[in-house]
Amino acid sequence: MWPVVMALLRRNAVYFTLPVAAVVGFIGYNLESILSDKYTPYSPSIQEVRAKRLTDDSLIENATNVEKLQLRSAVLERNLSPSLQPKS
Repeated sequence: MWPVVMALLRRNAVYFTLPVAAVVGFIGYNLESILSDKYTPYSPSIQEVRAKRLTDDSLIENATNVEKLQLRSAVLERNLSPSLQPKS
């Protein structure tokens, strides 16, 4: 009996694949909706965060008092090997 069923499935595999995949997908989708938590916490959008940051009163009052961006040390001195570090 099994050889006949396997020969039938092998010959008509194209016709059995889509319905089997649809049934497996339907069961998986419903199982996931039952088991998983669908709650997604709210997070403000990038535009909202930017608008809030731009309208912050403390930043507007001190807009001219900005610390100058400077590189505190030379780029090549950051990751020196111990043999190349200056002796102090």
